[in-house]
Formats: sequence, C-alpha cells, structure tokens
Amino acid sequence: MLLAADVGNTNVVFALFDGREIKARWRIATDARRTGDEYAVWLLQLLNLEGYERGAITQIIIGSVVPRSIHNLTVLSQKYFGVEPVIAGQGNAEWGFELDIEQPSSLGADRALNALAAHAKYDGDLIVIDFGTATTFDMVDFNGAYKGGIISPGINLSLDALVGNTAKLPRIAIEKPASQSVIGRNTEQQMLIGVFWGYVSLIEGLIERMKREIGRPAKVVATGGLALLFDEHTNLFDAVDSDLTLDGLAILAERASP
Repeated sequence: MLLAADVGNTNVVFALFDGREIKARWRIATDARRTGDEYAVWLLQLLNLEGYERGAITQIIIGSVVPRSIHNLTVLSQKYFGVEPVIAGQGNAEWGFELDIEQPSSLGADRALNALAAHAKYDGDLIVIDFGTATTFDMVDFNGAYKGGIISPGINLSLDALVGNTAKLPRIAIEKPASQSVIGRNTEQQMLIGVFWGYVSLIEGLIERMKREIGRPAKVVATGGLALLFDEHTNLFDAVDSDLTLDGLAILAERASP
C-alpha cells in the first residue's frame, strides 16, 4: 500500500492508498518543528485504529511546500516503515510535464500535483482553482503543460487580516449570506457580503479574464476546503475534486514504482 503525505502551509494530510483508491486519511496541523518520531507516534496509532499494520505500507511519497518537513518525514519513512520515500518533483518522481513558466523551480508542489492530476482526469484546457492558505488559479493546456497562473490571498487569510487590523469588527463564519441583497443592514451582514460575494466576484472576474486570454474553451476544476461552499451557491466550476492533490501524489508514486 502507498502512504502519501501532502504538506501544506497549515495542514499535513496523510492518505493511505490501495492502488488509486484512498482507504483512509488523517490531518494534522503543519509544524516544521515536529520531528519524524512525533509524526510516527501519531500516525502509527491511527493506522492501528484503522486495522492496518505498518508492514502493509510498501511505498511512501511526500509532496511538500514546507521544505523542512521533508527531512522529518523522511526520517519517519526510513526509521518506522523501512521505506525510502519518494519526493514529489525529484528523481524518479519528476513532474513529467512541461513547466512553461519563467522560474519552474518556484512552482509549489501542490500546484504541480494539481496540474498533473487534473490533466490525467479531465480533457482539454483547464483552469485549476485551489482554495488553500492562498487561492491559486493555474492554467494547464490540452497537452498537460503548465502555462502559469495567479496567486491571491486565501479567503481565511483575508478575513484574518480584516478582523485583526480593524477595530470593533467581529470574527464571522464563512458562509453564504441569508439574503441575496448585497447591501447589509448591520456589521455582520456587511462583512459576510464582502467576504462571500466579494470573493465570488474575484473568482468570476479572474476566470473570465483567463478564459479570454486562453482563447479556447477551458474547464474549471476546483479543489481545496472552500470549493464545495462556492459550488453549492454558484455556477463557477465544471468540476469539484477534493482529492486532486492526493491523486497527483498517487499518480507520481505509480510512475516512480520500479
């Protein structure tokens, strides 16, 4: 079985694969100070609760936007599972598609994995939107080449900045406003309208501009925690794929297998 580790800025997601099927997954807050031993204690307990022995894991792949975590997870792999991990984007797990941008080495592993998986799962030109700490928009052409994209502040990051740097504004949950009106009658309504409909307008505007520049029909694929919220209340996306990054790791691991 394959153990995939997707390390983001806020969370590490471990997923257990049997072939391309996810059998279990676990999430823990990202902490670059957490050692491989600490990860192992936590992970081995969860594997045991799911009924899996450590010996069932024969391959491990790591995709990370936090470089220090790679060392800690490599220690976990070698010491506790006796497996030399595969690092996404390196060695036998090189991306395998064209990065048609000025600084290919600057592209985050999560965005490259999304591009890889999206091209494998969907036809034609693609716009891949990932709702993470930042909200990213990536263009993948019909040949699978990564052509570039956009980075904008994530909605939670924007809300944190608004609440943390403005007097007397309360913290609110991110949800669709109860009314279709965009003129709020109190502070909480006005904030929710600004956060939700403001973000919808940002997404709509950037998708429109990207499609115009691409010049061909392009499918919009969304992933990340808030993709489902926006999909429930808008018609922005052609597909929502919550496992896109993990699927990219599974595809790379399959390619890297001897």
